[in-house]
Amino acid sequence: MRSTDFSQHHHPSDRRRGRHNPDRGFGGDLGFGPGFGVGGPGRPRGRRRGGRGGDVRAAALLLLAEAPKHGYQLIQEIGERSEGSWTPSPGSIYPVLQQLEDEGLISFERVDGRKTATLTPEGTTYVDEHRDELGTPWEAAKGDQSHEMHEFAHNLKGFINAWKQVAQAGTPEQRAKATAVVDDARKAMYLILADAESDRR
Repeated sequence: MRSTDFSQHHHPSDRRRGRHNPDRGFGGDLGFGPGFGVGGPGRPRGRRRGGRGGDVRAAALLLLAEAPKHGYQLIQEIGERSEGSWTPSPGSIYPVLQQLEDEGLISFERVDGRKTATLTPEGTTYVDEHRDELGTPWEAAKGDQSHEMHEFAHNLKGFINAWKQVAQAGTPEQRAKATAVVDDARKAMYLILADAESDRR
């Protein structure tokens, strides 16, 4: 088996410089359904719930080292292993899979009508040689979520304590202002949820 050095791998942004063949767009082949092809109208924004995007490339390589998977299976597995802290969108998965194919690390075959990704021999070698570097991205996602929840709880406690002080020691005018602040905060929270729901569509 020939040895291939993939240590200088290309970032998915390299596809803008001519590496990507538009005839190889994914369409609905990766188990996402129609509208998720490259530049397709159904492409959602990629994000992790409650935080920054995780390392999709590392996660895909590690999961494909265990068994072949199509895109939707990768999304499900990442969500399960991160205990819901990180669920990448199809729009963040498919460019990574395309880039990994361009690098020769994975190949595709059609299984039950879906394009399923499999590590090539070079991909297997790459994962074996870089396993420490790839880490466990889903565990990192859980750690980020835990820190964010701690910070959220700390800020909420401070908000409640301030409201209690106004309620107990404030004048009627101050209490009325505090009530308006709480009402505005409640409405703002619902707007955040509405924006998140819109992003997932």
